[in-house]
Amino acid sequence: MKNMEFPTIFIAIVLLLCSSSTYAQTAKSPSISPTPAPAPTPENVNLTELLTVAGPFHTFLDYLESTKVIDTFQNQANNTEEGITIFVPKDSAFSSLKKSSLSNLTQDQLKSIILFHGLAHYYSLADFKNLSESSPVSTFAGGQYTLNFTDVSGTVHISSGWTNTKVSSSVHSTDPVAIYQVDKVLLPEAIFGTDIPPTPAPAPSPDISPAADTPSEGTADGKSSPTSSPGKSSSYRVISWGIWSHLVLALSGVLVLFL
Repeated sequence: MKNMEFPTIFIAIVLLLCSSSTYAQTAKSPSISPTPAPAPTPENVNLTELLTVAGPFHTFLDYLESTKVIDTFQNQANNTEEGITIFVPKDSAFSSLKKSSLSNLTQDQLKSIILFHGLAHYYSLADFKNLSESSPVSTFAGGQYTLNFTDVSGTVHISSGWTNTKVSSSVHSTDPVAIYQVDKVLLPEAIFGTDIPPTPAPAPSPDISPAADTPSEGTADGKSSPTSSPGKSSSYRVISWGIWSHLVLALSGVLVLFL
């Protein structure tokens, strides 16, 4: 009996040690939580392609490319967390400008005007209601190149100190890029001055004198000719008749003497 009890006790001890080791390993192994999937990276926006397809913005796009401002805007759109807001004038807005408005500017001034059309932050249309309270707002041109915004019943009005216009439509508004169409080119006060040019007055109609005031032909300096005066003509006729009557009487007297 004693010989049988020893193997049984030995097996029990071995099983007890194994179970303790397994429990210890289970207790010591740390729990690993699953790694969250990375947030999807927003797709890059190609501003050149977007403006080419979106509308009649060819003139503004030409200025963006010739001044290299397109590189500044593109980098802000795709490589920053702030995003960008761009105000894009239609082609007709440029054609309505006086020829000297942009042609007489230096290359640096022209670049500043194009930079003046961008804000270094993404703003939805709803954001402009609060933005109007913090005007003026700095633009990419920096310094004194600021814009003032006013929200009037949901319509965004923009003032540059020289130009007053409004946002007429939303071309693209998905974070991080917002592009809004405006009806006028934003001309900065820092370049063009402080006074908004007045609306030109209509041309006055030519003065036409009444026909009764026009001097008749054959007169000089508006004075009537002597032959056309009724008073002088009557006097001439009276004198003529007086002379003839005296001649008739004289002839009658001569005939009476000879008879």
